Amino acid sequence: MEKAETLSLTTTQRLKTRLIAGAAYPAIAALCRTVTWKIEAAHHYDDILKSGHAPIIAFWHGRILTATWFFRNRGVVALTSANFDGQWIARIIEHFGNRTVAGSTSRGSLRALLELKREVEQGHPAGFVLDGPRGPARVAQPGAVWLAGATGSPLLPFHAEASRRWTVSSWDRTEVPKPFSTVAIVLGAPLPIAGMSDAAIEAGNAELAATLKQNEARALQMLK
Repeated sequence: MEKAETLSLTTTQRLKTRLIAGAAYPAIAALCRTVTWKIEAAHHYDDILKSGHAPIIAFWHGRILTATWFFRNRGVVALTSANFDGQWIARIIEHFGNRTVAGSTSRGSLRALLELKREVEQGHPAGFVLDGPRGPARVAQPGAVWLAGATGSPLLPFHAEASRRWTVSSWDRTEVPKPFSTVAIVLGAPLPIAGMSDAAIEAGNAELAATLKQNEARALQMLK
């Protein structure tokens, strides 16, 4: 059954989301197979699963392509926007063996967060673009931290940097690795959130942003 939020799209728009995803999926897969991947601390993902929790993967919107490839075929449930752009991105994510929930900070946020909460509590990893769907870029919204506090599952900070890249002229400056480039990926240590109070969420959001900044510095160092 069609997701409720996508009903706001016209029939033509829904068809376009599928056509765009159908063309983009093989192109992204072919590109990523040419890339050399340097990965640090990948064990954090498995460590969270072994602890009996589901990781809540947190990253900036500009790294959505590398996150989609790296976490492919893992049953991750990702939060995507209900608008047209969000839905063709959602279709690409689904082509890569994961699932999506439609919602955003501007529409459907509460329903989407509650749906993600149920998924995480059932043991499914979640993917969360912190500054989506429209920014400001690299300003973390509180949804991911709230989800971690509500479920007891830790955040898993993720960042990637490419040695050679195209940068999309959009608000999030999306990074697309060039063919045969090297991409450095850093996964931060699991970040638990102690409760759902305003203070806990504010402190968790600040710590998450700081960790992602450290991840970025480390990824850039790995490319030298």
